[in-house]
Amino acid sequence: MKEIANLSDGDPRAKAVLDRLRQAWDNAPARPEMNDARVRLPGFVVPLSVEGRNLREFLLVPYFGACIHSPPPPSNQVVHVVMNRAARGVGMMDAVWVSGRMRVTSFGSEMGAASYRIDGVDVVPYK
Repeated sequence: MKEIANLSDGDPRAKAVLDRLRQAWDNAPARPEMNDARVRLPGFVVPLSVEGRNLREFLLVPYFGACIHSPPPPSNQVVHVVMNRAARGVGMMDAVWVSGRMRVTSFGSEMGAASYRIDGVDVVPYK
C-alpha cells in the first residue's frame, strides 16, 4: 500500500488502481433480501433529472458530497430514485428522507452506479 500512497495523480499506475477500485465498487454486492422491501432511508440528493426546481430522478447517497467528488461510493450504498410526481424544492445535496418500495437492480450514470431503485416515492426534508 505504501507504493500507492507515493503515486502522483497523473501516474498511469494510479489511474490503473483507481480503475480497478471503481470496477469493484460498481459491482459491490447488493442485499437480495432488500428486494421488494418497504423502506424509509435518509441520504443526500444528487439530481439526475430536474425540471426547474422540480426533481424527477436522483441518486440517494450516504454522505454529503458523494458522487460530486471522486470517487463515488460503492454501488451498494447508492439508491436510484425515480419519482411518479416531481418533488418540489429539492436540490443538490439536500438531506432528505425517501420512502417507498425498494428493488434490487443495477443502474449506471456518469454520477455513479446504484444497486437499488425506488419508484414513486415520498421525499421530505431530513429533520
